[in-house]
Parts: sequence; structure tokens; C-alpha cells
Amino acid sequence: MMTDLVACLSTGKGTWTSVLQLVRKEEFENVFLIVNNWVKENLKLTRNNLHFVVINPAEKVQIIRDKIIKELEGNIKDFEVAVNIDSGSGKEHTAIITALMRLGLAMRFVIVEGEEIVEV
Repeated sequence: MMTDLVACLSTGKGTWTSVLQLVRKEEFENVFLIVNNWVKENLKLTRNNLHFVVINPAEKVQIIRDKIIKELEGNIKDFEVAVNIDSGSGKEHTAIITALMRLGLAMRFVIVEGEEIVEV
């Protein structure tokens, strides 16, 4: 696979497990986690090429989108990314998807089933 993963790690009871299973997979060249400040400060995760994009979920969706664009622009080398939005709010998901679209990236939505990465 060796593509980059963009994933939201935020609110949603029980959503962290599936996202972190995906993040721990070695198939991804870079992992960009869209998180709030609390998650960044409290997440105990070590992985090569793990990048945090810290957002404030209380801000307008356009502000969140522009922050994501600023952080990702020039850091994704391929024309497509793997995306997981199992965690987070609709507002965060909208910001992520529109940011990736504005960057001209194709998106492959992925989840983990058992030990396998599955494209949805």
C-alpha cells in the first residue's frame, strides 16, 4: 500500500480502538492524525512518520479546513491518500474531506477488519 493515511482521532465513544489499529499498521508511509490539543497531549503512541494536525473543533469548519490544508500541503507526495473518519464529528469530517479535495487528492476510505486493512 505505502500511501499516506489521514485519520481523525477525536470524539466518539469506542472510536479510538479502530483508528489506532489502523495507525499501527506498517503499510502507511506517513500518518497524519487530525486531533484536538487534548488528544495530542494525552495520546501515548510512538510511530515513525506520525504527524499531528492540531485543530480546535469549536472553530468554524472553514477555519479547520484551512488549518488542515496548511499542515498537509507539500507533505503528501502521492496523488491519493487513505482516509479514516471513524472518529470525530461531522464538522471535523467535512473539514478533512474538503481540505483533501482542495489539495486535489484522491481519497480511499479505509478501515481495519480483523488484521486486514479494507478499502470501503
